[in-house]
Amino acid sequence: MGGPCPGADEGDSLAEAVRRACIQAAIAGYREAALSGLCHAGALEAALGAMEMLDLSGLVGPNNAGSTQDQGPARPGDATRP
Repeated sequence: MGGPCPGADEGDSLAEAVRRACIQAAIAGYREAALSGLCHAGALEAALGAMEMLDLSGLVGPNNAGSTQDQGPARPGDATRP
């Protein structure tokens, strides 16, 4: 029972890459919205929207492509999901 799981390093590096991409998207979205004159709440909403629209397909290899298929039910106001 002990020891690391096979592939744990791959999962960790993928998680780290996704985390960095989300942070970068949020910062860029917030800055752009703030420079456009939105208040803090509006800029924060734009930052969240930037993360929601982030295309992570470049980070996910062909072996993990199916793992993004089930995105759950769409929320009101979301674009139609494939």
